[in-house]
Amino acid sequence: MNKLITFEGIEGSGKSTQMRLVARRLTQRDVPLLITQEPSGTDIGRKIGGILFNREHHYMCAEAEAFLFCAARAQHVREIIMPALNQNKTVLCDRFSDATYAYQGNARGLNPEFIKVINDYSSMGLKPNLTLLFDLPVEVGLKRATDRDNLLLDSSFSDRFEKESLNFHNKVREGYLNILKSEPGRFRLIDATRDVDTIQQEVLRHITEFISQSNC
Repeated sequence: MNKLITFEGIEGSGKSTQMRLVARRLTQRDVPLLITQEPSGTDIGRKIGGILFNREHHYMCAEAEAFLFCAARAQHVREIIMPALNQNKTVLCDRFSDATYAYQGNARGLNPEFIKVINDYSSMGLKPNLTLLFDLPVEVGLKRATDRDNLLLDSSFSDRFEKESLNFHNKVREGYLNILKSEPGRFRLIDATRDVDTIQQEVLRHITEFISQSNC
């Protein structure tokens, strides 16, 4: 059984922090791991990400955005994720295909069937086995993201998506919650309003249980 575990959530949800923390704990337990992220999990993906997140590209159409994310995913799956899964590693990935449905589908308004076609092809039909969805009110997440960006020496590195409207981000959150409702067995809903340590304990518990069941 594949062990692809994805971390999803709106801007400022803390998913990336939690992934790094749980990776450290699992490494201490000698769990074979690959830690990666989208779209920048490969050299090609990082170059694509430079286009996607550049704030000057505010005029990018939704279709181009979706194709670029899926192009990065195609390289990511073939170069990084599938080889790791074939080596029986547990893969922790910061965002995957659910983000495309939430952002380019629900928020940008693209047809989910169109997204399914390009995503299934780019991902070789690979789906996460477990997805942790970090949920919190949009206003809270955006404030966290803004506070983080204010620490950057160069503001041009701040994320283009973080500058979208409140309505856009509410649609992203709604998109994620709709996916969860359609696939409740795959998802674990994490209350991301709590403190880091409390969330980490829950995240570690979910992932440990999943890995134990997968090894049976």
